[in-house]
Amino acid sequence: MDNVEMVKQGYQLFAKGDLEGVSALFDPEIEWNASQGLPYIEGDGVFIGFSSIVQNVFAKIPEKVEGFHIDIRELFGSGDKVVMVGQYQGVYKPTGKEFNANATHVWTIKDGKATKYFQAADSAEMIKP
Repeated sequence: MDNVEMVKQGYQLFAKGDLEGVSALFDPEIEWNASQGLPYIEGDGVFIGFSSIVQNVFAKIPEKVEGFHIDIRELFGSGDKVVMVGQYQGVYKPTGKEFNANATHVWTIKDGKATKYFQAADSAEMIKP
């Protein structure tokens, strides 16, 4: 499986809630760099290792967002990088308002595992009053 297909599979597994399947695609020491300002991210947004990502990101999303979904518009790669361009969709619970927020992810893949993740997302769109 090439890098783009591996990342695509990761998004499909995440959408199904299969975190065990997602973890199999990640290096044990993956570095996760989430956008500061997202309503479910605390601190500097940098987390190391899958259990830290689950605890500090994946488990926090449903606390703030109902029906979270990633709409992938483009997914492409070059060398060890894979880029996803799309939108986050859902309802921000504190306001009850739907959002469609632009998001871009850059993945670094080494030996068939995701070793780094960088996120840029429109947090202002998510939390608008």
